Amino acid sequence: MTFPDISADITATMPQLRGRITANEPLAPYTWFRVGGPAQILFMPADEADLAYFLARLPREIPVSVVGLGSNLIVRDGGVEGVVIRLSAKGFGEIVVEDGCRLRVGAAVPDVKAARAAAEAGVDGLAFYRGIPGAIGGALRMNAGAHGGETKDALIEARGVDRAGDVRVFGVADMGYSYRHCSAPDDVIFTQALYQGRPGDPATIIAEMDRITAAREASQPIKEKTGGSTFKNPDGRKAWQLIDAAGCRGLVVGDAQVSEMHCNFLINRGRASAADIEALGEEVRRRVRETSGVELHWEIKRIGVA
Repeated sequence: MTFPDISADITATMPQLRGRITANEPLAPYTWFRVGGPAQILFMPADEADLAYFLARLPREIPVSVVGLGSNLIVRDGGVEGVVIRLSAKGFGEIVVEDGCRLRVGAAVPDVKAARAAAEAGVDGLAFYRGIPGAIGGALRMNAGAHGGETKDALIEARGVDRAGDVRVFGVADMGYSYRHCSAPDDVIFTQALYQGRPGDPATIIAEMDRITAAREASQPIKEKTGGSTFKNPDGRKAWQLIDAAGCRGLVVGDAQVSEMHCNFLINRGRASAADIEALGEEVRRRVRETSGVELHWEIKRIGVA
């Protein structure tokens, strides 16, 4: 699918724009599943000020979506209408260790890189990020967690830009965190996080990160084209156990498959479409609902048109 090129109309009102803007940019290369159609407009801002400038001047009727590292994302085959914003490491990749075991991290920084920077600085409390295959912006938006830790446990405040182009700062209490959920306004694009850690021994922290790495490699299909955990764990239950009990381990739709290794992971065996992957997920939800009465909810974000 090809969308109408509206890039010239947009940039005509933004003479001081410094970021990169392209029309009908394929999004599959930006996702771990390697599927999906194009963005009508892909905008990669130069920095926070450039992002604010762009959003303040973008016509309100044009929808805006955000992608990060694409590890927890399905872009549908028809692509994404409007503007897709992707923050790059060049403008949003800074990591600063501050006094008092604090770490200031740009939203484009991979979670694992933030964990390692903290460990090397002797800041404990962020090692759990080693087990999360995403970037800080996504971690803020979904209260990402693993191996006994969650974003809310270490966050002091998050900084972002709203749809009107205003820079806003949210204390951790303002984020309204719960399990894999954030109540901050949906239109806010997070640009930076400030974390509070505690003093720790670098070697001890790195050893804990190595343990997390080994656990992931032993139990998750991390070398496959996947999107991480597909469904949220229902209260008091494990999604993978419900999926397994419903007979879905190894289930195939098109070239998409429920992982044999960890059945809360879907994988693209090579030629799957986004429709294959989403249909497989919906079939898993149907079978779990029929066998257990439990309604699984997607953890993976799905955007675009079929």
